[in-house]
Amino acid sequence: MFGRKTEQPALTQEAVMKALSTVIEPELHRDLVSLNMIRNLQMAGNDVSFTIMLTTPACPLRGKMETDARAALAQLPGVGQVTIKWDANVPADRRVGEQIGQAFRNTIAVSSGKGGVGKTTVAVNLAISLAQEGARVGLLDADILGPNVPIMMGQNEMPPPRNRLMVPAESYGVKFISMAFLVKPDQPLIWRGPMLHSAIRQLLTDVAWGELDYLVIDLPPGTGDAQLTLAQVLPLSGAIIVTQPMQVAALDALRGLKMFEKLEVPIIGVIENMSGDFFGTGAGEQLAKEYNAPYLGTIPLDANVRKGGDSGRPIVIAYPESEAALALRQIAREVAARVSVLTLQVQADNIIPISMIG
Repeated sequence: MFGRKTEQPALTQEAVMKALSTVIEPELHRDLVSLNMIRNLQMAGNDVSFTIMLTTPACPLRGKMETDARAALAQLPGVGQVTIKWDANVPADRRVGEQIGQAFRNTIAVSSGKGGVGKTTVAVNLAISLAQEGARVGLLDADILGPNVPIMMGQNEMPPPRNRLMVPAESYGVKFISMAFLVKPDQPLIWRGPMLHSAIRQLLTDVAWGELDYLVIDLPPGTGDAQLTLAQVLPLSGAIIVTQPMQVAALDALRGLKMFEKLEVPIIGVIENMSGDFFGTGAGEQLAKEYNAPYLGTIPLDANVRKGGDSGRPIVIAYPESEAALALRQIAREVAARVSVLTLQVQADNIIPISMIG
């Protein structure tokens, strides 16, 4: 005689949420439930479906969160099929919109202590990589005296103005603006501080940017008027320091790092570009370690990076599976995660809990 089959108790939303409250967001070090990242929880018998609302579509640790969530729910008796969907809501640095009236959620300055380290190349590929992950991205060429972004983005003109505002050009899902659109290619700009200040402010405020998750700003090299102007005009979510692997380049990069510290701009991290046998390796990582700054990653020296910039097809577009392109895309994810942490730290004291089940 066979015994009767014991029926498993029906799952409840409360039990599912309790299990998910043990899953920790790796960057923010808090659980998904208290962070209001579990949305649209639905039950069909013992089958469960829900959405994890990320703080950036470029989240580098999505896989870990999914693994941990599935493991937590597997502990529930009788749990059936688990379906996890993904969405993203990039947290906004509210200071930006309040000061200049543009809908920028976050502003990322890309800087270097000296020229020739590939800063613009990094800014361009970073912006495109963020857009490829699903973010709304703008790119401001703030190197007013030496603008190169249009060449790298494969555009030599921008659309006509609309409603008395400049309309940014767009390539590879990124909106961008540059002084190169407004002057002749052979026209030198011999400007002092006040004119640079006015030009940078106009490229920020007199452009129909629309709503952006990230505005990436390619700064001129060094620690001069443009950097000071930008910090005065626009609250920066953080700054990235680009260096080459040599100690000489790292020393120049250190000056940029210290400048942003004095301006009270958070350091998103350090990137070592052109790493390899020719220039060596390690100075960028050592700089980050010595000054307690995050190390975002290493970009190997690759001739195709230069070729892509010259041809208007950056390496993440022209050679997406190359080692350099993969490194840049991973760095973009690390940048997005770091910016989310910085922004949410500012907002931490103002979080208002709302319903997590919908």
